Amino acid sequence: MEFAFYFAAGVAVAATVGVVTNTNPVHALLYLIVSLLAVSMVFFALGAPFAGALEIIVYAGAIMVLFVFVVMMLNLGPAAVDQERKWLAPGIWISPALLSALLLGQLLYVLLAQPGDATIGHASVEAKAVGISLFGPYLLAVELAAMLLLAALVAAFHLGRHDAKEPNA
Repeated sequence: MEFAFYFAAGVAVAATVGVVTNTNPVHALLYLIVSLLAVSMVFFALGAPFAGALEIIVYAGAIMVLFVFVVMMLNLGPAAVDQERKWLAPGIWISPALLSALLLGQLLYVLLAQPGDATIGHASVEAKAVGISLFGPYLLAVELAAMLLLAALVAAFHLGRHDAKEPNA
Protein backbone atom coordinates (compact mmCIF):
# COMPACT_ATOMS: atom_id res chain seq x y z
CA MET A 1 0.00 0.00 0.00
CA GLU A 2 2.97 2.32 0.33
CA PHE A 3 3.37 2.11 -3.43
CA ALA A 4 -0.30 3.01 -3.91
CA PHE A 5 0.01 5.96 -1.53
CA TYR A 6 3.11 7.45 -3.15
CA PHE A 7 1.87 6.78 -6.66
CA ALA A 8 -1.49 8.48 -6.00
CA ALA A 9 0.29 11.35 -4.28
CA GLY A 10 2.54 11.80 -7.32
CA VAL A 11 -0.43 11.80 -9.67
CA ALA A 12 -2.19 14.33 -7.41
CA VAL A 13 0.84 16.63 -7.47
CA ALA A 14 1.24 16.32 -11.26
CA ALA A 15 -2.46 17.00 -11.87
CA THR A 16 -2.45 19.94 -9.46
CA VAL A 17 0.53 21.45 -11.31
CA GLY A 18 -1.57 21.04 -14.47
CA VAL A 19 -4.42 22.94 -12.77
CA VAL A 20 -2.20 25.82 -11.74
CA THR A 21 -0.24 26.16 -14.97
CA ASN A 22 -3.14 25.89 -17.44
CA THR A 23 -4.58 29.16 -18.65
CA ASN A 24 -7.59 27.45 -20.20
CA PRO A 25 -10.35 26.94 -17.61
CA VAL A 26 -11.68 23.76 -19.24
CA HIS A 27 -8.26 22.10 -19.18
CA ALA A 28 -7.71 23.23 -15.61
CA LEU A 29 -11.03 21.65 -14.62
CA LEU A 30 -10.03 18.35 -16.24
CA TYR A 31 -6.80 18.33 -14.27
CA LEU A 32 -8.66 19.29 -11.09
CA ILE A 33 -10.98 16.29 -11.49
CA VAL A 34 -7.95 14.00 -11.86
CA SER A 35 -6.33 15.63 -8.83
CA LEU A 36 -9.42 15.08 -6.68
CA LEU A 37 -9.62 11.44 -7.79
CA ALA A 38 -5.94 10.98 -6.86
CA VAL A 39 -6.55 12.50 -3.42
CA SER A 40 -9.40 10.03 -2.91
CA MET A 41 -6.98 7.21 -3.79
CA VAL A 42 -4.62 8.57 -1.11
CA PHE A 43 -7.46 8.35 1.41
CA PHE A 44 -8.16 4.76 0.36
CA ALA A 45 -4.47 3.88 0.71
CA LEU A 46 -4.37 5.39 4.20
CA GLY A 47 -7.26 3.21 5.33
CA ALA A 48 -10.03 5.81 5.24
CA PRO A 49 -12.51 4.47 2.66
CA PHE A 50 -15.31 6.70 3.96
CA ALA A 51 -13.24 9.86 3.38
CA GLY A 52 -12.19 8.57 -0.05
CA ALA A 53 -15.78 7.89 -1.07
CA LEU A 54 -16.86 11.31 0.17
CA GLU A 55 -14.04 12.89 -1.82
CA ILE A 56 -15.29 11.23 -4.99
CA ILE A 57 -18.98 11.88 -4.40
CA VAL A 58 -18.84 15.43 -3.05
CA TYR A 59 -15.81 17.00 -4.69
CA ALA A 60 -15.12 15.09 -7.88
CA GLY A 61 -18.84 14.65 -8.49
CA ALA A 62 -21.02 17.49 -7.26
CA ILE A 63 -18.61 20.39 -6.92
CA MET A 64 -16.95 19.77 -10.27
CA VAL A 65 -20.35 19.70 -11.99
CA LEU A 66 -20.97 23.16 -10.57
CA PHE A 67 -17.55 24.38 -11.76
CA VAL A 68 -18.16 23.04 -15.27
CA PHE A 69 -21.62 24.65 -15.27
CA VAL A 70 -20.15 28.05 -14.32
CA VAL A 71 -17.46 27.81 -16.99
CA MET A 72 -20.11 26.93 -19.57
CA MET A 73 -22.28 29.87 -18.50
CA LEU A 74 -19.40 32.35 -18.75
CA ASN A 75 -18.56 31.40 -22.34
CA LEU A 76 -21.54 32.86 -24.14
CA GLY A 77 -21.57 34.07 -27.73
CA PRO A 78 -20.63 32.78 -31.20
CA ALA A 79 -16.89 33.36 -30.71
CA ALA A 80 -16.97 31.11 -27.66
CA VAL A 81 -18.32 28.18 -29.73
CA ASP A 82 -15.24 28.22 -31.97
CA GLN A 83 -13.00 28.59 -28.95
CA GLU A 84 -14.65 25.61 -27.24
CA ARG A 85 -14.13 23.46 -30.32
CA LYS A 86 -10.42 24.24 -30.12
CA TRP A 87 -10.41 23.47 -26.39
CA LEU A 88 -12.06 20.09 -26.85
CA ALA A 89 -9.66 18.85 -29.51
CA PRO A 90 -8.67 15.20 -29.02
CA GLY A 91 -5.06 16.10 -28.12
CA ILE A 92 -6.23 18.09 -25.11
CA TRP A 93 -7.59 15.00 -23.35
CA ILE A 94 -4.40 12.93 -23.62
CA SER A 95 -2.65 14.06 -20.44
CA PRO A 96 -5.68 13.96 -18.08
CA ALA A 97 -6.74 10.63 -19.59
CA LEU A 98 -3.23 9.23 -19.10
CA LEU A 99 -3.17 10.30 -15.44
CA SER A 100 -6.64 8.80 -14.93
CA ALA A 101 -5.55 5.54 -16.58
CA LEU A 102 -2.55 5.41 -14.25
CA LEU A 103 -4.88 5.83 -11.27
CA LEU A 104 -7.14 3.07 -12.60
CA GLY A 105 -4.14 0.78 -13.03
CA GLN A 106 -3.05 1.52 -9.48
CA LEU A 107 -6.55 0.78 -8.17
CA LEU A 108 -6.64 -2.55 -9.98
CA TYR A 109 -3.15 -3.40 -8.69
CA VAL A 110 -4.17 -2.63 -5.11
CA LEU A 111 -7.43 -4.56 -5.38
CA LEU A 112 -6.01 -7.63 -7.12
CA ALA A 113 -2.39 -7.96 -5.97
CA GLN A 114 -2.55 -6.85 -2.34
CA PRO A 115 -4.14 -8.62 0.62
CA GLY A 116 -7.62 -7.43 1.57
CA ASP A 117 -6.94 -5.24 4.60
CA ALA A 118 -3.49 -3.87 3.79
CA THR A 119 -3.39 -0.22 4.79
CA ILE A 120 -0.59 2.18 5.65
CA GLY A 121 -2.37 3.32 8.80
CA HIS A 122 -2.86 1.10 11.82
CA ALA A 123 -6.58 0.59 11.29
CA SER A 124 -9.36 1.40 8.89
CA VAL A 125 -11.42 4.48 9.72
CA GLU A 126 -15.14 3.81 9.49
CA ALA A 127 -18.03 6.25 9.04
CA LYS A 128 -19.16 5.86 12.65
CA ALA A 129 -15.75 6.97 13.95
CA VAL A 130 -15.83 10.04 11.70
CA GLY A 131 -19.31 10.95 12.97
CA ILE A 132 -18.31 10.50 16.61
CA SER A 133 -15.26 12.71 16.05
CA LEU A 134 -17.17 15.44 14.26
CA PHE A 135 -20.13 15.56 16.61
CA GLY A 136 -18.12 14.95 19.79
CA PRO A 137 -15.34 17.42 20.56
CA TYR A 138 -15.80 19.38 17.30
CA LEU A 139 -19.56 19.89 17.53
CA LEU A 140 -19.33 23.69 17.85
CA ALA A 141 -16.97 23.97 14.86
CA VAL A 142 -19.25 21.79 12.70
CA GLU A 143 -22.31 23.84 13.66
CA LEU A 144 -20.51 27.15 12.96
CA ALA A 145 -19.39 25.86 9.56
CA ALA A 146 -22.97 24.83 8.78
CA MET A 147 -24.26 28.29 9.72
CA LEU A 148 -21.55 29.93 7.58
CA LEU A 149 -22.51 27.76 4.60
CA LEU A 150 -26.19 28.60 5.12
CA ALA A 151 -25.38 32.33 5.19
CA ALA A 152 -23.32 31.95 1.99
CA LEU A 153 -26.22 30.11 0.33
CA VAL A 154 -28.69 32.87 1.23
CA ALA A 155 -26.25 35.56 0.04
CA ALA A 156 -25.66 33.75 -3.26
CA PHE A 157 -29.40 33.44 -3.79
CA HIS A 158 -29.99 37.14 -3.22
CA LEU A 159 -27.05 38.19 -5.38
CA GLY A 160 -28.13 35.91 -8.23
CA ARG A 161 -31.80 36.92 -8.34
CA HIS A 162 -33.02 38.61 -11.51
CA ASP A 163 -34.98 41.15 -9.45
CA ALA A 164 -31.79 42.47 -7.85
CA LYS A 165 -30.14 43.07 -11.22
CA GLU A 166 -32.93 45.28 -12.58
CA PRO A 167 -32.62 49.00 -11.80
CA ASN A 168 -35.35 50.57 -9.71
CA ALA A 169 -37.63 52.83 -11.70
